This record gives sequence, C-alpha cells and structure tokens, in this order.
Amino acid sequence: MEKQTCDQCIRLENIFKAYEGKEILSDFNLAIRRGEFLTVIGSSGCGKTTVLKLINGLIRPDSGRILINGQDLADLDLIRLRRNIGYVIQEVGLFPHMTVARNISYVPDLIGKETKGDIRSRTRDLIQLVGLEPELLLRYPSELSGGQRQRVGLARALAASPDILLMDEPFGAVDEITRKQLQQEIKGIHQKLGVTIFFVTHDIREAMKLGTRVLIMDQGKIMQEDTPSYVRDHPREGFVQDLLESYLDNSCS
Repeated sequence: MEKQTCDQCIRLENIFKAYEGKEILSDFNLAIRRGEFLTVIGSSGCGKTTVLKLINGLIRPDSGRILINGQDLADLDLIRLRRNIGYVIQEVGLFPHMTVARNISYVPDLIGKETKGDIRSRTRDLIQLVGLEPELLLRYPSELSGGQRQRVGLARALAASPDILLMDEPFGAVDEITRKQLQQEIKGIHQKLGVTIFFVTHDIREAMKLGTRVLIMDQGKIMQEDTPSYVRDHPREGFVQDLLESYLDNSCS
C-alpha cells in the first residue's frame, strides 16, 4: 500500500460536491499516477472541469479529501500549491500589457528562486520547446495568432517546472490544423519532461490520441478508465460504447 501511495501524484477520496443543491460529484474516487497523461472526456456538465478545479484548490469539496503528493489539500498553502501546478485554459489568459517574455517568466519572477539570468535562459528554452521562435519574446499577446497565444500559455504554465499540469479544453478555440500541431507539441513535452497531466477535452479523438490513460465520465460518475487501446477494444456497454462508435466512425472516414 505504501508503494502505491508513493506512485500516486493526485488522489481524490469519496468526494461529494454540489452547486445550489444540484449534485455534481458523489462518492467520487480517482488516483492519478506520477508522470501519467490522463485525458478526461464526458458530456457537458458531467463534472470533469469540477474535478480539475478541485485538484487546483479553486473549489473545495463538500466532503471527502484530496491528496497532492501524499499531502491533504486542506492542510496546504493554496498559493504555494498553485505556483507548482501549471494551468492552461482555452482562453489562455495572457497579460495584455506584458511582453511574451514577461508573461512566461511571471511566476518564476514571483517565486524568486532563480537568478534573472537563469529565468531568461529558461524562457528562451520554453518558447522553443512549444514550437515558437525566440524573436516572439519581445512581442505582446495582441500581436500573436490564436495558436501562438496558446503556445505561450503552455510555456507560461511550464515556466515554474510544475509537477502537475492541468489543462481545461486548451485547444478548443483554435483551427483544426493548429489543434493537431498543438497536440503533437504537448505529446512531445510530456515525453520529454514527464510532467503529470490532467487534460479535460470534449473531443473523444483528442482524448484517445493524447492520453496514456483515458477517463470517461457521465453525470458525475466514472464510466470507464483505462488505456486508450483497451477502451477502444473493450468499451463498456451504453454511454462509453456510443461514444466510441462515433470515434471509430470518424477514424474510418
């Protein structure tokens, strides 16, 4: 049991969460292993974004507990916690008055654990890691395309060398060609850095392509969780099977 705990980066135990009397999650349990790329797919309102926000401490469970690296979230300094968790959302949320370089280095500058020279060097490394040219570091967000802004948002999320990267439908607002490029970028980053990724998506094709494990949710419940290949070959009857049929149809078309 001790070894299993050490291997787990995130653990949700017996979580109950409701909004205005509407139950979202009930007796919800989930363990995410260190270095795993977990993609989460489900119908709108199924609770997938709620789980993400619980992990980041943006919302609190009504009951149950959340463990991050073996520590109860309720006992942690949330500001310090969030500085060590990368967060990428669809809207990106870059600071419009800051250059790309300052946007990326914002959290490391705030933490102050590295020298200015080290942060500048890391910023240049990150802009190239996400597939952009260093010349863009001097530009402002308004001077970038949507795909470029999304890449900068990813670089910013990685700037403080987080153990965990939370991604909430991060590629949903870009065109299909850019989306495929970004998917390749995040796969490469995961393989290179080994960061634990919790990736919420509404696209079953994206979930199956990116995840080392896929979690399928419906109405606050986990319907199935396993490797993409196992889910594809052995979908559970009902919701999962219907979802996979649309994926297989699209793959063959």
